[in-house]
Amino acid sequence: MSSTLNQPAISDTKASTPQRQIRASYTSATIIVYQAYNDTIADAAISAQRLDASPLYRPARATWIKPSWNWMMYRSGYSYKDANQARILAIHMTQECFIGMLRSAVLAVESHEKGQGVVIQWDPERGPRLEKRDWRSIQIGLMGDVRDEWIKKGIVKIEDVTARARDLKRVLDEEKDIGEDDLTEKGLLVEEKVFEVPEDIRTKLRMD
Repeated sequence: MSSTLNQPAISDTKASTPQRQIRASYTSATIIVYQAYNDTIADAAISAQRLDASPLYRPARATWIKPSWNWMMYRSGYSYKDANQARILAIHMTQECFIGMLRSAVLAVESHEKGQGVVIQWDPERGPRLEKRDWRSIQIGLMGDVRDEWIKKGIVKIEDVTARARDLKRVLDEEKDIGEDDLTEKGLLVEEKVFEVPEDIRTKLRMD
């Protein structure tokens, strides 16, 4: 796993956390988003380092990516929810591509054409036990040409992080009272820092 994924987690318990804020693991050039797939798609993606390497990767609907590790745990049930979400991938993409997506996005609650390239939802953030937080986490739906361009040019690395998700679930089950600091020490939570975006994107995504 990458050094980015192994950095200590930042506590999400601060009462002052803004209602809408992008938090993610990132470097100076890349940012990590997550998605879950079945074994066939995941194996091919890891081997080829290309998300659509498997012929089974033909989503009829939007591909929803998210930068929140805990929200990915919620969505996939720590990878145990169903066979089509049995493998969790950490997808390293360029910040340039990420910013471009946000700039061209429309909020799901706003009127937009069917098949809109990028659609944004703000859903309740989750804790490591999948409990709701008081603030929101961004989900990014990609469709059509935007998704295809992202796969071809925006992704720089794909990691399988399923083992981390399952280890997190196991430890939570075995150690009922374990706190987030201890989960961090065990390397089961991910550092997610505030990812600042330009003012025009903040306005578009109703972040203020």
